[in-house]
Amino acid sequence: MDALTVVVRRAGVVEARHRVHAVAVQDGAVIAEAGDPGLVCFMRSSSKPLQAVPLARARDDADDRDLAIASASHLADADQLAAVRALLSKAPAGEDELECGADGSPPRKLNHNCSGKHAGMLALCRAHGWRSAGYRMEGHRVQRAMHTVHAEAADVDEDELPTGVDGCGVVTFALPLERMAYAFSRFEQLDGGARVAKAMRAYPDLIRGPKASDTILMKVLPGWIAKGGAEGLLCAGGNGIGVALKSEDGNGRALGPAAHAFLAKLDLDVPELAMLPIDNSHGERVGEIVAQAT
Repeated sequence: MDALTVVVRRAGVVEARHRVHAVAVQDGAVIAEAGDPGLVCFMRSSSKPLQAVPLARARDDADDRDLAIASASHLADADQLAAVRALLSKAPAGEDELECGADGSPPRKLNHNCSGKHAGMLALCRAHGWRSAGYRMEGHRVQRAMHTVHAEAADVDEDELPTGVDGCGVVTFALPLERMAYAFSRFEQLDGGARVAKAMRAYPDLIRGPKASDTILMKVLPGWIAKGGAEGLLCAGGNGIGVALKSEDGNGRALGPAAHAFLAKLDLDVPELAMLPIDNSHGERVGEIVAQAT
């Protein structure tokens, strides 16, 4: 089947088109696809729920808010920053130990969208008595634990799992979309996975924000989790189904409308994702982004 096409329209004129590849997996089998389910890309921030699993396994004292912010790509709003601070305090660790780099104005590590994940990695270090310096590097035990949980979830050989360096400096893992969907289909079967999923559903606004596709999807579909990643990736799972979508050109604006169209093939309706409005600087509606009918 062809990839999904998402169009950008202004006053009825198509200004741009995005091709989105998608796949859904249930019980280890592909149940729906569009484009290339074998397309390989890095998981980037879609990995964050998996990266929170070792924390859930190691820390019984990690509550829902802790595990949610460890799974988040936050926008540095007040509630999100409070959750990062709480997790750092519980670790215990200081903001100066975060190795995610600085962001915001003025720049500080806490404001980086990955600071919750990094706070979780520091809490993992404390749980095991590992040195925290350099926890973001590939040879550190933290990143080795991340490597192991990705291979376990996707059912691939650790030695055959390609790695790169993510934007925040930690290791990121490359997989075919079908393997990502498979990992999300069985996420809650993983030791610690059910705790992370419960936390994400309890605090969907911590995961990104009220206008984000992953946050919206979790609010609308009971029992589902979702996490977006850089370069136009969205992974989701619920009720034994896993889904992965990738915008071929890396533009994330296509993901919401594409997810709406693809989930409809699974008899799942998320109307809030059907259309992404385009407003000008006056707040006037001047266009929209929608999936093209097939």
